[in-house]
Amino acid sequence: MAEPAELQGTTSARARRWLRRSGALLAAAPLLAGVLQIPAAPGAHAQPAPAQAKATGSRTVDVAIDSLTPTTPSKSDTLTIAGTVTNKGRSTINASYVSLRVGPTMNGRNDIDTAAKRKDYTVGLDGTEVAGKYEQKIGNLPAGISRDFTFSIPVKELNLGGSGVYQLGVSLTGQTRSQPWPQVMGIERTFLPWQPTAAAKRSKLTFLWPLISSTHLTARTGADEQQTPIFQNDDLAAELAPGGRLQQLVALGKNLPVTWVIDPDLLATVDAMTKPYEVQGQTEDETTDGRGQAVAKQWLNDLQQAIEGHQVVALPFADPDLASLAHRGKATGALRHLQTATALASMTVDTVLHVKPRTDFAWPVNGAVDSSIVDVATSAGAHNIIARSDSLRETGDLPYTPTAARQIGGGNTAVVADARLSTAFMGDMTRAENATLAVQKFLAQTQMLTLQVPDKQRSVVVAPQRIPTTSQAQAMAAALGGLSGRWTQPATLGEAAKAQPDPRATQRVPSARSYPAALRRQELPTDGFRKIQQTQATLDRFEEILTAKDRVVTPFGSAITREMSTSWRNDPRGATGFRDSVQAYLQGLTEKVRLVKKTDMTLSGRSATIPVTVQNNLLQPVQLRLVLRSGQGNRLAVGDPQVVTVQGGHSQSVKFGTTANANGRAWVTAQMYTVDGQAYGPEMSFTVNVTEITSTVILVIAGGVLLLVLAGIRIYLQRKRSAARSDEDAAGNGEKQDGEAAEGERAEPGEDERPRATVPGQPSDPVPDTGSQSAGPSGSGEKVDH
Repeated sequence: MAEPAELQGTTSARARRWLRRSGALLAAAPLLAGVLQIPAAPGAHAQPAPAQAKATGSRTVDVAIDSLTPTTPSKSDTLTIAGTVTNKGRSTINASYVSLRVGPTMNGRNDIDTAAKRKDYTVGLDGTEVAGKYEQKIGNLPAGISRDFTFSIPVKELNLGGSGVYQLGVSLTGQTRSQPWPQVMGIERTFLPWQPTAAAKRSKLTFLWPLISSTHLTARTGADEQQTPIFQNDDLAAELAPGGRLQQLVALGKNLPVTWVIDPDLLATVDAMTKPYEVQGQTEDETTDGRGQAVAKQWLNDLQQAIEGHQVVALPFADPDLASLAHRGKATGALRHLQTATALASMTVDTVLHVKPRTDFAWPVNGAVDSSIVDVATSAGAHNIIARSDSLRETGDLPYTPTAARQIGGGNTAVVADARLSTAFMGDMTRAENATLAVQKFLAQTQMLTLQVPDKQRSVVVAPQRIPTTSQAQAMAAALGGLSGRWTQPATLGEAAKAQPDPRATQRVPSARSYPAALRRQELPTDGFRKIQQTQATLDRFEEILTAKDRVVTPFGSAITREMSTSWRNDPRGATGFRDSVQAYLQGLTEKVRLVKKTDMTLSGRSATIPVTVQNNLLQPVQLRLVLRSGQGNRLAVGDPQVVTVQGGHSQSVKFGTTANANGRAWVTAQMYTVDGQAYGPEMSFTVNVTEITSTVILVIAGGVLLLVLAGIRIYLQRKRSAARSDEDAAGNGEKQDGEAAEGERAEPGEDERPRATVPGQPSDPVPDTGSQSAGPSGSGEKVDH
């Protein structure tokens, strides 16, 4: 971010006075350096430096400023500075003393950073010494020895001018046997914000106070009616106990002008601790009783009081990693979990803390954003994205830090936190000197923001690290407590989002290529999202057969959301273990509903029943659809699918009717399905051997054969009758011809002698027996040979 070459509003007269004083000191610097630097003795040769060379020159003594009070003094105050000096050199330092040096005012935010990084004493840049009675004598300081110091100076003795950030230096002056003249042997710098009167336009400062922790709950619950929760460990109890990290965050934040940013999963976890809970042991089946009920109740009570009158922002449940979702999780359908987590956030905070939170803010890791992250965040209902100025960088020549709010299109706002202020407390704050310097730098930077353009009020947002340590939280609280209100005024995050954007500030969201490579390497892997998708699919199938769905869906749904938590970024092995444990436990539950293995069976009839047994080892009833299929339907047909309800802890047999059409072996498979038709569990196959057909079947077959035989006999007899009639007709014609030849022509027959018509296939009137004939079996007069 561009910084002005010098502060706007600094008077030219004041600048000229500083230049004249600095110029005189700088002119004398070469002479002083020549006096202080003694050449080597004649004939001496340079020796190679040892592997671990001792400190020399103005770095010989390590000066640590462990405390500076008050952090933002007024004119009537007395400045007290305490710390430690340690001789890092090889020789004893004699006649040493510690004194304060007042340096120049800083001309910009970059000047503060530069001064904080300098280690050597530089004449002209490190100001003038406040000598006399305000020095503290140290005397002889042997090599490797430390001495504490404390001295107090009335602020009026510092001769501070107008408002500004002044550089202060604590130096140790002494001499050694080889260099027997007074010289600065060590120096430490800090900063003193000086504002005698309140600024005309105070900056609006929003400080986020994060209440976030890592995952502690497992997906497992007890078998009792209350579903006693099972924790991975009991570490959270230590964080909630007096002096613990979370206890300190609540105690410190209670009286600070902050906006609380809370992960609802933490509230749900602590709320679960207020009741009996168990802690996972070395094996899956081993648990011990949790001991954090008392501290959990006290912490929630303290938190309810601490947030009164403050704005509360709820992150999506379990704080899902937005960048990982955007870069690696969209193709696996993981965005559905973000929407669920957002909906669950408001309900959880309202239930536990009895307050309605804001849920329209998204906070990507370190405020690093790109277009895909913004798309993912807004898809779940967030319209305000907490970014950071080292991600959404200024591209123009803006000579000051602009207001945090930026309109980024689509009705969405980027609330850009200041990178310098947001990272001010990320170091090791357990060392008092680090914490003291961090506090003073923070205060100096906030004042410098106001001094950049004194006639223009801006809104500034600070978004510190997500999970600050106890010492970091204490340093943050000290810095906020040091804000006297003379150049800043508090504002909520909601107010910062509504502030009028600076028209000159950048509104362009970076592309995905601009996302920091170091952060990208920490993201949840794509394979992890695939496993999450697999676990969700398993849960969806399992849910369909359950009658008390909430007992399973609620704990596993929360566990799946926890698998995407931002807190896993620094613990990839833990993330993998957690995902695997959730999937394994869920798979184990699904396998408690199974088909009992059947051995091969024999059917000795045309109709029979095949029993299939479903075993339910869950604690609740299940309902599913059971289907039986025959591999040889022409040999063995089976009955229709059946819906069955099996009580928890019981087995139930379902009987399927069958019809056997032929002897032999038939393969049969049984498969469970959810009510909506999804296969559940593996198929079970067995064989059915049909060995006997019943008497009914035999009678049917025999009847068919008999009908065929009778039909053949009938055809045969009909043919015999036809042949007999043909012979009879031929014989009758022969007799008539003989009579006519003997008697001659006969007369015409009379009425009574009319011949009968002969109908083929029917018997005629009797005729005289003219030969040896007998009636055939059919009675048709068919001749039968003997």
